[in-house]
Amino acid sequence: MDKISKKICLVGDFSVGKTSLIRRFVDRQFSDRYLSTVGVKISRKEIELAEKSIKLLIWDIEGQTKFKAISSSYLQGAKGAIIVGDLTRPDTLEHLANHLDSFFSVNPQGYAIVAFNKSDLVSTTEIEEVLANNDFRQNPQVISTHVTSAKTGQDVDDIFQELALQLV
Repeated sequence: MDKISKKICLVGDFSVGKTSLIRRFVDRQFSDRYLSTVGVKISRKEIELAEKSIKLLIWDIEGQTKFKAISSSYLQGAKGAIIVGDLTRPDTLEHLANHLDSFFSVNPQGYAIVAFNKSDLVSTTEIEEVLANNDFRQNPQVISTHVTSAKTGQDVDDIFQELALQLV
C-alpha cells in the first residue's frame, strides 16, 4: 500500500476551536479547558483512503488577531488547510476570507475547507443564517464548508478525511 505524507494547517482567530478539532480527530478527546497555542503544534495521524495510506502532518497554528499576522513560514509547504470560525463569535466569521487569502497567497495550489465550529452552542436558525451569509463556493480551491463541533464530534472526521481525499 502506498504511503503519502501531506502537511495541512488549521488556521483561524484565537479560541475558535482549532486545537479542540485536532484533539477530537487525532486523540478522540475533548476538553472544555482553553489552552492557547503558542507558535505552532504539530500532530500526526495516519488514515486509510482509497487503497492509500496517508499520513497527515497537522499544523495547529496560533490564532491570528488584527495585531498579529500568521507567520507565512508556518503555512509554507502545506497542501491544504482547514479555516476555522466560531459560530458564537461573528467577528471570527468576518475574518475567514482573510485567512483563506493568507493561506492561498503562500500556497496558490492548495485546497481548503471552511469549518464553522461550536455548532453545539447555537441554534439551527443561527447556523442557517451564518451559512447563507458565508458562501465560499465561488472559489474552486475551497472544496466545502462544514458545520462542526469538537465537543460532539459533528463532522470532525469528515473535514479531515475530505481534505485528505482531495490531496491524494
